[in-house]
Amino acid sequence: MAFDFGTKRTGIAVTDPGRMIATGLAGINTTELFSFIAGYLKREPVTLFLVGYPLGLDGKPTHATEAVDVFLRGLAKRWPAIPRQTADERFSSREAVRALVQSGVRKKARRDKHLVDEVSATLILQEYLENHAR
Repeated sequence: MAFDFGTKRTGIAVTDPGRMIATGLAGINTTELFSFIAGYLKREPVTLFLVGYPLGLDGKPTHATEAVDVFLRGLAKRWPAIPRQTADERFSSREAVRALVQSGVRKKARRDKHLVDEVSATLILQEYLENHAR
C-alpha cells in the first residue's frame, strides 16, 4: 500500500498479489486517512506501507518532510507488524499530471487534486515495484 501523503489530501495506491501492477485506490482527505487504512486492512492483506518522502532537489528535507515523519510514526504505532519504507517522491505530482494529460483526461478532471494525488501514489508504487522486481 503506497501513499502520496499531504497535509490536506493523500493519494493511495495498491498492487496486485503478484506485485506487478500498481493501481490507484483513492485520493482522500488526510483527516480520514487512518480510518480509511483501518477499514482497508479489515478487507485486504497489506505487507508494506510505502510512503512518498519529500526531499528537495539537493536531497535535503523540505517543509513537508516533518509531516510525513509524523505520519510514519502514526503507522508504526497503529500497525507495528507492517513494515514501513519511504520512496523518493520528487516530481511525482508533476509526473502524475503528465500521465493524466497523456491518457486523455480532460483539463477539468486534472484539476481534481484527489485524482492527482492518487495517480502520484500509483507512480510511486509502480517505480518501487519496477526497482524491486523479484
